[in-house]
Amino acid sequence: MANPAGHSVDDYLETIYFLAYPVGEYRPADGSPAIAARIAELLGVSRAASGEMLKRMEAEGLVTRGPSKEAVLTKAGLKRAKRVVRRHRIVERFLTDYVGLEPHESHVEADKIGGTFSDDMVDRMNEKLGFPDRCPHGWLVEPESERKENDDLVPLADVAAGQSGEIVALAEHDGDLLQWFYAEGLTPGTQVRVEGHQAAAGQMTVRVGKREHAIAQKAAGGLFVRIDDA
Repeated sequence: MANPAGHSVDDYLETIYFLAYPVGEYRPADGSPAIAARIAELLGVSRAASGEMLKRMEAEGLVTRGPSKEAVLTKAGLKRAKRVVRRHRIVERFLTDYVGLEPHESHVEADKIGGTFSDDMVDRMNEKLGFPDRCPHGWLVEPESERKENDDLVPLADVAAGQSGEIVALAEHDGDLLQWFYAEGLTPGTQVRVEGHQAAAGQMTVRVGKREHAIAQKAAGGLFVRIDDA
């Protein structure tokens, strides 16, 4: 049976994983549980297509439905989702380090071809890369390790004026935004200082080195920062 709108079960598992652990997810709309509407929004499919796939995944024992009809990963679903996330990050690293793609390009291409690699191939790729800690966008390659680190990260949009910190990771679900981050030098390892929030305009001002940037609050929500100790 064809997959709705061309998206695989693994695509859905990865999306639900990010909704369940939202520090890594850019939220262009109001936050909500992993329901069909939110999954459809992130994957760019209809709610009907999303609902159809979730029913199939429920029948396969990968998800269950919570009290609000949200999709909840089962033990088997979570295990597979983590494997999908790890594979994606290793393939991204391979595409940047060996193929020479730009970091924002690697995310798009890894989405297209990641599912064609077996677990054994991914492990060999990882070994060839020298077992990198992070993907090109700053996320830890091993999902098992990232939960603890994510507790220390906050979206730049939530950082108060006068505070500074290091950009650790970039949200990946909006390819155009990801490309803009790199064009503006807002990359992992970069130190930023929040100069002020302009709430009425829906933006904030940050300083990177000697340069000030005006960033939309929604865009700043996709930059994840570790705030410097006072």
